[in-house]
Amino acid sequence: MSKSISGFSKLSKSHKIDWIVATYFNNNNDAKNIIKQYWNSNLKLQQLHDEFIENTITNYYLPFGVAPNFLINGKMHAIPMAIEESSVVAAASKAAKFWSERGGFKAEVLSTTKIGQVHFMFHGDFKVLNTFFETVKPKLKEATKSITKNMEKRGGGILDIELRDKTESIEGYFQLHATFETLDAMGANFINSCLEQFAKTFREEALDYDSFSEKEKNIDVIMSILSNYVPDCLVRAEVSCPVKDLTENPLINPEEFANKFIQAVRIAEVEPFRAVTHNKGIMNGVDAVVLATGNDFRAVEAGVHAYASRSGRYTSLTHAKIEDGIFTFWIEIPLALGTVGGLTSLHPLVKLALELLHEPTARELMQIVAVAGLAQNFAALRSLTTTGIQEGHMKMHLMNILNQFEATNEEKAILIDYFKTHTASHSAVVEAINKLRI
Repeated sequence: MSKSISGFSKLSKSHKIDWIVATYFNNNNDAKNIIKQYWNSNLKLQQLHDEFIENTITNYYLPFGVAPNFLINGKMHAIPMAIEESSVVAAASKAAKFWSERGGFKAEVLSTTKIGQVHFMFHGDFKVLNTFFETVKPKLKEATKSITKNMEKRGGGILDIELRDKTESIEGYFQLHATFETLDAMGANFINSCLEQFAKTFREEALDYDSFSEKEKNIDVIMSILSNYVPDCLVRAEVSCPVKDLTENPLINPEEFANKFIQAVRIAEVEPFRAVTHNKGIMNGVDAVVLATGNDFRAVEAGVHAYASRSGRYTSLTHAKIEDGIFTFWIEIPLALGTVGGLTSLHPLVKLALELLHEPTARELMQIVAVAGLAQNFAALRSLTTTGIQEGHMKMHLMNILNQFEATNEEKAILIDYFKTHTASHSAVVEAINKLRI
C-alpha cells in the first residue's frame, strides 16, 4: 500500500522522482527512464518548464501541427494546433483548402466584454442596500485606480458595476456584477484583483454607513472571482458559396449534399445527444489552437458549453441555411483569449505559434480560433453525410495501431499502401500485420 508524504514540494526534482518510483513502481528503473527521457536537454528551457507548475517531474508532450491554407478575411494563415487526436489537423487542412477556393472564411468579433462577480450575503432591507451601492459605486472604481491605470491607458478597464439581487435562488444572496474590457490580455489576474479590491472597499464602506443597522453593516463576502461564462465576448465566423460549387467529387450531387448537411446541423440543433458530439468536434479545432497559443482551453470549454445551453436546452454551436441558391454555414461562439501575459511571453512554442499567426491581437485570435472550429465541424459533417466518419478517421488512426504493434518502417510502408484501397478497422489492421509476419 502506498504511503503519504509530508514536504513533498520541498524535495528536489530527483528526490521527488526517487520517492514516486520507489512508492508506486517498486523501484522499477523503466519508470524512471520514461520520466527522464522527456526532459529537455536544454537546461534553461527545462527549468522554465519546471517552474510553470509545482511538483514538476517531467514534460508531457502533445504533437504540435500546422493546418495551412486558411483564408480568413482575405488574409492567408497557417494555423498551429496542439492536439493528440488523429485526423483533426488533416480534416481542418482539407476544409481550409476547400473554402480557400470559394472565397475563404469571413469572421468578425461581435463584442469583447468579460465578467467578474463579488458574491456576498446581506440580510436586511434591499432598498437601503441599493441606496448604499449607488453611493459607494464611484468609490469602488476609485479604489482600483492603481490596478486599472495601465489597462485604461490602452483603452480598457472597468466598464460597469451592477448590484444584482439573487435572493430568489438563495436567501440573502447578492452580487456585485462587474463588466470589463481587457484588450489583448485574457485578463484573469486583472479582473480578480479588481474584484478583491471591490469586496474590500464594499465591506469597509458598509461599516461606516449610518443607514445600516449594526447587523446590516457586517456584509459577508463569500468570494470574488471572474466568470468563464462570457456570452458577451462573442465572435462569428462563416463560409458561403453557391450550392452548385459545394463538391469536389463529381459523384456527389451538390444539392443533395447541401440538403443533407443542413439536416445534419438541424438534428444537432434539436437533439442534445447529437449536439454534444457535434460540439465536441468543433472544440477539437478550437482547443487545439487555444492550447497552441498558450490560452486556457478549460475556461474556453466551460464557457462554450454553457453558451450552448443558454436557451435551457443544449444545442448546436453551428448553423446552416440555403437562401437564393447560396449555402451559408456559420458559428457564433464566446471566446475570452489573450495574446499578452500568461504563457504567451514565456513558452517558446507559444511565442512561435503567435508569430506564425502574424502576431494577432486578441480580437484577431478570436476570429482565427472560431474559424478553426467551424472548419473542423464542416469537415466532420461532410464526412458524416457522405462517406461516413470512419473511413478518414481510421486511415489517420492507422499509424497509431501500427506503432502499438511496433511495426518496422518496411511493414508500415507496405500496410499504408495496402490500406489506401482497403477499410482500415482495428481488426483489419491486426489481421494484415499478422499475415505480413507469417
